[in-house]
Amino acid sequence: MIPHLHEPIYFGVEAQAAATEKGLSYKAAGVDIEAGNELVRRIKKLNPSIGGFSGLVPFGDSYLVAGTDGVGTKLKLAFDLNKHDTVGIDLVAMSVNDIITAGAKPMFFLDYFATGHLDVDTAEAVVKGIVDGCKESDCILLGGETAEMPGFYQAEEYDLAGFAVGSVKQDAVIDGKRIVEGDVLLGMKSSGVHSNGFSLVRKVLEVSNTSLHDKVPWGEGTFGSVLLQPTTLYVKRVRKLIEAADVKGLVHITGGGFPENLPRVVPKGLACRINRSAWQTPELFKWIQKAGNIPDSEMFLTFNMGIGMVAMVGKDSVAAALAANVDAFVIGEIVRGDGVQIV
Repeated sequence: MIPHLHEPIYFGVEAQAAATEKGLSYKAAGVDIEAGNELVRRIKKLNPSIGGFSGLVPFGDSYLVAGTDGVGTKLKLAFDLNKHDTVGIDLVAMSVNDIITAGAKPMFFLDYFATGHLDVDTAEAVVKGIVDGCKESDCILLGGETAEMPGFYQAEEYDLAGFAVGSVKQDAVIDGKRIVEGDVLLGMKSSGVHSNGFSLVRKVLEVSNTSLHDKVPWGEGTFGSVLLQPTTLYVKRVRKLIEAADVKGLVHITGGGFPENLPRVVPKGLACRINRSAWQTPELFKWIQKAGNIPDSEMFLTFNMGIGMVAMVGKDSVAAALAANVDAFVIGEIVRGDGVQIV
């Protein structure tokens, strides 16, 4: 039996789904989070300086901050629906949302578009989304690479990668080191699944015999239109929050959900206690969980569950943060312990 959402869930620092109930999981859908963690551990042995949401390089009195990402199997939905004007926004968002967690202001973006056969109209639609995402993030599309690779990709399919570079003054870097017990967690809502967890989403659609063209049972639109909602761009809101309040930590909730991402910025000996009743779980996630018979622990380990960005601020800075009008709200606090506690 799947536990109810209000039952406490405890994740250690090296979190994996603890549930043993029958139901779908990210691993069963083909994505092994622990294998990814093992690769990161091995890479750290080769290059100990990596591991954050972005990389920092000294440049005068500042740091250049860089990050890279893709859109994942969300692209499969774009292929199936022949709709390509939003995945470019996803591509920008996944990278700029990472570098702003260091307090950086995005400066420029580069893209890589690879396909077996170049369809100019499709590529133009993708690039339009990239341009739109850059404009919304106050950065420029500096350039990119288009690679036509016959026989390497399926017909009418392509892959994307994005690279964002920003800057932050060395004395203004946000790295979580100042986080202490009693600090408050502020959440910013997501627009949906964003760009992580789509292998599991697609598996749920398959086992539930649901089409992307089917109407969603909770409101307007189809499953395709709801799932293709582009990833939220948090740049302007986060910049405004940093100016208004003392932000000690920032976390982009991506692959690995809450338990894999929050501990990345929290000092050892401290844990994030999340109050699950602080926000309403979006209907989309409720449907995914029910249709796939997915345990709570797996949902929080795979999806953002309606929160795409988390900020850690001191108690004395909460009022200023909330007054900044960045659509942030209190979702929890820093406590003694380790990992993530969802209560």
